[in-house]
Amino acid sequence: MLSNLIPIKNHRNLNCRFLAKQIVLRNLHSKIRVLRSNQNNPFLNLAIEEWLLKDSPVSKPTLYLWRNSPTVVIGKHQNPWKECNLEAMRQNGVNLARRESGGGAVYQDLGNTNFTFLVGRKDFSKEANNSIIVRALSHFGIKAEVSGRNDLTVDQKKISGSAYKLTNERAFHHGTMLMNVDLKALGKYLTVNKLKLQSKGVKSVRSRVSNLIEYNKEIEHEGFCKATIEEFWKHYDDHCEIETIGKEIITKIPKIQNYFNHLKDWDWRFGHTPKFNLEFEKKFDWGLISVGIISNDGKIKKVKIFSDSLYPGMITALENCLSGTEINKQKLKNAIENAKKSSLVENSNCFPLMDQFCSWLVTTI
Repeated sequence: MLSNLIPIKNHRNLNCRFLAKQIVLRNLHSKIRVLRSNQNNPFLNLAIEEWLLKDSPVSKPTLYLWRNSPTVVIGKHQNPWKECNLEAMRQNGVNLARRESGGGAVYQDLGNTNFTFLVGRKDFSKEANNSIIVRALSHFGIKAEVSGRNDLTVDQKKISGSAYKLTNERAFHHGTMLMNVDLKALGKYLTVNKLKLQSKGVKSVRSRVSNLIEYNKEIEHEGFCKATIEEFWKHYDDHCEIETIGKEIITKIPKIQNYFNHLKDWDWRFGHTPKFNLEFEKKFDWGLISVGIISNDGKIKKVKIFSDSLYPGMITALENCLSGTEINKQKLKNAIENAKKSSLVENSNCFPLMDQFCSWLVTTI
């Protein structure tokens, strides 16, 4: 089936547009969709992903494959000044990008492949997506296992990390795959919290990750993409032609331009981190939490919660409910209980996590 791919980028512009149109027309009869980006700009690739999540047909399970030039990508609620060595990144031309999903900071370069699964929310299954990736790796004789809340490992070493985002109708699961990443760069550009390392029983982030070339010297981006596409087709018992996305898409689809501008904007990537007069930090099983509070007259005037939790909506809901709340145990408990009613909270699985957060906060503040 892989022989049916059409190398769009090798045709002249006129033929390219014609073939792209033909692929779209043929794919109207398919129940699935596969896209590959031929660009390495992290802001464009993330903008395409956001467009797929918010504006693509809910009914079509979609696989999107891409990779970035050297970039540190942080989660929605992370503090870049704490997560990254920004000066080293600036000196070496490494991008800083902030994604819309939760999770932790990751370093990416052309030795890493990004994969994204998009489905209707009611059909979302991390297990199904992980099984597609695990089977793709088996093409290369690599036996991967699901580990923890969002990792894939080989011989207990992390080779992939994932994050998730849910909207009212759609869901995505995106992850990294370490093929031949510059592992020295991880230690150079990422500043990993000591509580996080202690919880994993390791001394550094490099000591717990591994590149796939250590298990198969032949594996690379192109081969992994083909294997993943094949397993995606098998899983859905369907076949579609691959849509190749280039930089011209940003001029053709205004929403992608808007997402691109937003993701590249300084305010989104860095934001404003004020000087807090109260700061607390806690490592839970479900993520690291850092709370910064500006208080006045016994009330919370401003609160910022930094976290690598996979539930960014829950974190935003907690921030919203605590702002303006009197610093009183019962008032704080009431505010957090009210936060459970927020439409931002991903699902009821978050409620026990919010209870844990509440118990910790009211005894710490």
